[in-house]
Amino acid sequence: MIRRGRAYLQPRTEAARPETEQLEREGYAVVRGVFSPGEVAALREEISAIFERDPPDERGARAPEDAAMFRYAMLNRSAAAQAAVAHPGLLEVIEPLLGEDCHVIANTAWRNPAGHPGSHGGQNWHIDAGPHVPLPDGVRWPAEIPHPVFAIGVHIYLQDCAIEDGPTGVLPGSHLSGRAPPADRTFDDDLDYEGRKVQPLITRAGDAGLFVSDVWHRRMPTRDGDHGRFFLQVHYGRRDIAQRLLPTAQANHLSPEAIARAGTERERRVIGLHPPFFYDG
Repeated sequence: MIRRGRAYLQPRTEAARPETEQLEREGYAVVRGVFSPGEVAALREEISAIFERDPPDERGARAPEDAAMFRYAMLNRSAAAQAAVAHPGLLEVIEPLLGEDCHVIANTAWRNPAGHPGSHGGQNWHIDAGPHVPLPDGVRWPAEIPHPVFAIGVHIYLQDCAIEDGPTGVLPGSHLSGRAPPADRTFDDDLDYEGRKVQPLITRAGDAGLFVSDVWHRRMPTRDGDHGRFFLQVHYGRRDIAQRLLPTAQANHLSPEAIARAGTERERRVIGLHPPFFYDG
């Protein structure tokens, strides 16, 4: 774990919450009852109104029925969402791993209708970014060194999420692998990591599910009785990691003249104009 010193990051010696320790060790955790029923109701009301008011965001090629499930940059649209991402019950869990100056890098509302799991990439085993410390085959992360955490995803649940609803499933410890999930097993319900099976995040409204960006995870298959899913997703990153609330074509540090001079795709990327990927949608 880490803390921000006068200028630089330092090892943390202060005690942290059990959920923080589990996040570092296992790659995931659930914090129960973070948000009160009143807070959940306010979030549901504001986010539902945004889904009805605003058309789906253009974030890459996606079928219209899939695009309709998402609304991005929620803290720009909703005061309740902005308050939620700064909830002390979340920050006290993630700050010992990311530093006290960590920030939101993406903030997306998900509303998956009942009986419609969609074809979004989250259906298959994946990692959100990285791996941040890639390891070659046959190399294991040293057990005596805590694995660094660079980004954490959080799902703030606005309705209960049971096993039939296709909850997020994680493979405990897989964030230590230094690798992405096997490319030939991306939809394998029986995938394991070093013998450890999938752990579904079964939650109630007001709970928060947290996972390290490097952990192998997916939306599990829905079952009979699926009620759909409704949650506010927040990704937090270390101060060094750029925000991804908006695509770089919309939010960048460049002058029109600099953009016009970039004639090739590599020249565009080297000045910071990247195609949407990972946290962009």
